[in-house]
This record gives sequence, structure tokens and C-alpha cells, in this order.
Amino acid sequence: MQPLTPKSLRDSFVNTSKREAAEAIPPFNLDEVEWDKLDVFGWIDRSNPLLAFVVIPVDEKPVGIMLRASGNKSKKTMCALCEDIVDTEDVKLFVAKRAGAAGRKGDTIGTLIHGKFNCSKQVRRKPNTFEGKTDPEGFIARRIDTLVLNAEAFARRVLGEA
Repeated sequence: MQPLTPKSLRDSFVNTSKREAAEAIPPFNLDEVEWDKLDVFGWIDRSNPLLAFVVIPVDEKPVGIMLRASGNKSKKTMCALCEDIVDTEDVKLFVAKRAGAAGRKGDTIGTLIHGKFNCSKQVRRKPNTFEGKTDPEGFIARRIDTLVLNAEAFARRVLGEA
């Protein structure tokens, strides 16, 4: 993922007002983020735990999406982005307004995502014996590809392209 600055982060949001984008401040310093290890960049809002933000590269440009959690409860289920079958504890249903006129009319789309937005870390973990014993590097590469494709497909649905 390409490094983001505060300005490029604010400019990336496709389903927020200018005020909402300006208030989308990650709880950490952007200069300290290990961008080369990220395929998806997300965080929970400090003041509202039901509000979250995620940035997904689409055609090498960042697409920022504001999300709302459907509730505080996490489900034990598979994340739709990384499809990890091991870490299923902290997966939440997040809903995003669609970009543009559709979102202003109230159209939304939902998906299941790890509540800590740790998908990039999950896909890079060492495979267990069930997953990739014979070709661990290939297994990790396929998992990264799956995350990138699923995240981009979600972003494109928010954009109204799919």
C-alpha cells in the first residue's frame, strides 16, 4: 500500500461529507505505519466505537470508506476480506453508505471484517498444518492476493462500479 499523508487520507474518502473526512483521524501517527506490510488500512474511531474507517487501494489510488458497525458484538465467523479461518473471534458486520447519489439516497452495503482491521497481518502469518505445509510462501502469496481482490471488490461496490 502506498503511504498516506493526512491530506491524502482525507481526500481518499468517497462516502463521507468534508466534515466527516476531516474528523477521520487514525489513533496513531501515519509516519509510523509500516505501509509495505498493509493491503488494507483501517481503524475504529476513538470517540465512537461503532464508527470505523478503512482505506483500500483501487487502481493504485486510495479509496477511503466510512463504516458503521452493526453493534458492539463481534461474531465468531470468517472475515469476508481476508477469509481467515483461524482468527474468527473479532469479526463484525460493518455497513457503508454507497458513494455519490446512491449513498445520499440511503443505499448501503455491508460486509464482515475483523474489528481490529488486522487482515494484512492475518494473511502474512505462518500457515498452520492444515493450510500450507508443503508451500508456505505460495500459501501466503495466495492469501495476500485474496485479500487484495476481496477488499478491492468491496471498495468497487461502495463506489457503485460492481
